[in-house]
Amino acid sequence: MSAPITVHRPSPTGGRRVTVNGAIVGLAHDDRDLAEFLRRAGLFDAETILDDPRWVEWRGGRAHHYEAA
Repeated sequence: MSAPITVHRPSPTGGRRVTVNGAIVGLAHDDRDLAEFLRRAGLFDAETILDDPRWVEWRGGRAHHYEAA
């Protein structure tokens, strides 16, 4: 089973696309944005799961880094 939340590689202009169960929920520029998108998706304890690979897969870059690729 793969993680339901994917934080994709940083974009050329900065920020990372975020998907929940395959649906795009936004472009995060920091962990605060990411947590807000997850709260809107119904995950109210978002800050506690950001480093849990069962919940979040960070692709194409280091976790918690949002700078342009």
